[in-house]
Amino acid sequence: MEAKVYQKRLTSTKEFQMIVITDEVKKVVEESGIKNGMCLVVTHHTTTGITVNEALPCVEKDMEITLERLVPKDYPYVHTHMLPTYGTCSHNSPGHMKCMLVGNHCIFPVIDGKLVIGHAQDIYFAEYDGLQQRRYMIEVMGE
Repeated sequence: MEAKVYQKRLTSTKEFQMIVITDEVKKVVEESGIKNGMCLVVTHHTTTGITVNEALPCVEKDMEITLERLVPKDYPYVHTHMLPTYGTCSHNSPGHMKCMLVGNHCIFPVIDGKLVIGHAQDIYFAEYDGLQQRRYMIEVMGE
C-alpha cells in the first residue's frame, strides 16, 4: 500500500467560517496517482473542524446558528483563565467545544483515481476561532 501526504494552508477571514475545500481534495487525489484506496482529510488545529455537508449558504448559516446555540460565546467556560504556556488568557473555549462536536477529519473512498463523494456532499474546513493562518492535511492511501 502506498500513501501520499499533502500539507495545505489557508487563511480564515472570519471568526466562524465554512470554507469549501472539495475541489482541492479532488485535485490532490487525482494528482496522487493512487487508483484505489481512501482519502483522509484532517485539520491540524483544535479550534477548527473538518465536516461534510451540502454547500449552500442557508445550510452553512444553519450550522453556524446551531453551533452557537449549543456552544454560546458568553458561557462561563473554565478555559478563560491565564495560560502560563501561552503567556496570555484564552477566550477560545467555544472553538474547542465546536470542534469536539463536529470532528476534525473525514474519510472518502478513492476508486479509479477519483474521490467518491455524494452528489450534494462537499468537504468543509470549519473555522471557529478565526482570522488565522491554518493548516490541514490530505493523505491518499492505496494502490
